[in-house]
Amino acid sequence: MNIYTIGFTKKSAREFFELLLDNDIKKIIDIRLRNNSQLAGFAKAKDLKYFLEEIGDIAYIHKPEFAPSKELLNSWRNDEITWKEYEKIYLNDLKNKVDFNKLEIDIFDNSCLLCSENLPEKCHRRLLAEFIDKKSPEKVQIHHLKV
Repeated sequence: MNIYTIGFTKKSAREFFELLLDNDIKKIIDIRLRNNSQLAGFAKAKDLKYFLEEIGDIAYIHKPEFAPSKELLNSWRNDEITWKEYEKIYLNDLKNKVDFNKLEIDIFDNSCLLCSENLPEKCHRRLLAEFIDKKSPEKVQIHHLKV
């Protein structure tokens, strides 16, 4: 199973969509809590869905249950907690929010997890991809798309 991840910040629309096309992405799973923020630019939900379909025949799915809570995100951004604490809380919240026994893991196969962070190192998309790898009965190859 292959899972890709991408963040849209610090990328032009051209760079973003070329990364998706160059890697033959067929499905985006948007794991942002708020997918309509004005800061999202070309990645606002309605626009993104249209661009994905028109430019690359790429499906769009929004799964906010995989996003960190607003409180957790704010705690991290305001330096109230460390990255290690963030990871622990996010993964614990994920286990409580999502029943992975009922979730069809195949939804993630050859899909690309989308959020806003430019790089995956300190982003929940990396944590989710690694969590899926642990839960999946088959080996997961994780590919972080970056410029």
